[in-house]
Amino acid sequence: MLSYWEKQALLQYDYIIAGSGIVGLSTAISLREAQPDARVLVLEKGVLPTGASTKNAGFACIGSLTELLADLKVMSAEEVLALVALRWKGLQALRHRLGDQHIDYRENGSYELIGEQELYALSEIDGMNELMRGLLGGKAFSLAKNEFGFNDRYVKALIRNNFEGELHTGKMMRRLIDLALYYGVEIKTGCEIGHFIENDNSIRVSVGEYAFEARQLGICTNAFTKNLIPDLDLQPGRGQVLITDPIPELPFKGIYHMDEGYYYFRELEGRVLFGGGRNMDFKGEATTNFELNPNIHKELENRLRHIILPGFSFNIADRWTGIMAFGQNRQPVIRRHSARIALGVRMGGMGVAIGTAIGAQLADILLKNDHD
Repeated sequence: MLSYWEKQALLQYDYIIAGSGIVGLSTAISLREAQPDARVLVLEKGVLPTGASTKNAGFACIGSLTELLADLKVMSAEEVLALVALRWKGLQALRHRLGDQHIDYRENGSYELIGEQELYALSEIDGMNELMRGLLGGKAFSLAKNEFGFNDRYVKALIRNNFEGELHTGKMMRRLIDLALYYGVEIKTGCEIGHFIENDNSIRVSVGEYAFEARQLGICTNAFTKNLIPDLDLQPGRGQVLITDPIPELPFKGIYHMDEGYYYFRELEGRVLFGGGRNMDFKGEATTNFELNPNIHKELENRLRHIILPGFSFNIADRWTGIMAFGQNRQPVIRRHSARIALGVRMGGMGVAIGTAIGAQLADILLKNDHD
């Protein structure tokens, strides 16, 4: 039972955004920047953002060498370059909007560990540098020395990426939330969308007993989007992560990639955060269940012990999972879905890099829809 006041003043909006992750909040902020008087509501089904926005490793990355070479096998050079450009420009937009000091952005180095099977990539460095020179303005990749104590029986070479950094995921999301609130965006958590109905002049979005109404709906629910748009080309991909207790005399800083980006680790306040291994069990990890995969965690610990930290003792302090979204290719889905709905989903594990740019594009689509 709703009052007259609730129906008239508390359920009516100009724009509703589904999902309060990086893309959802970025979209809401971009809408308010374009239309300062617009009423913008963000609906989040969890108490905290659900998915990967608050669970990722904090890599400000554009892609490792072997990852990009793998993309070139299924995409044209122009498509790969456009994807790198989206990541690069998205990162600059994120940093500009939030400020490096607020997200602990740092550039302590980004490296890829090259094993025996990846040695072919060394001969591709010059070609990849030439491909990306016009975008980045310098050499993206260069050889580096193994000065970090990695087991050289496995690590045959190190490749430095000269255009990547790291940030604090929690502080990034806190800053995004604070900025959205500053702009007057309303954020309601614990609000899972049941269904929506498009009318001639509006769209009604149902959450339990409530029906919010707006002119446009932006869907930014990434891996969970098929709950709302069932026929979308999208598959969830779970990421397994662990973090150690502080390790005395840890010999490295920065961020690191292995095996076409399927494994990744970094130094964080004297700890090692290590994640990945989805390629060990693609089918099992294509899920939206937040559960640990014991086989993958066993492999993470094995690589940590024998490749990354040989000779060191460490304790695992915590473990968690995040849910990403993938499709048949690396391209995100950013498009008009209907007269009153637009999508900004399927980040391909690159939400930190592209989320701000995708949010700006989605806001533009919603604004255009609104005037068509």
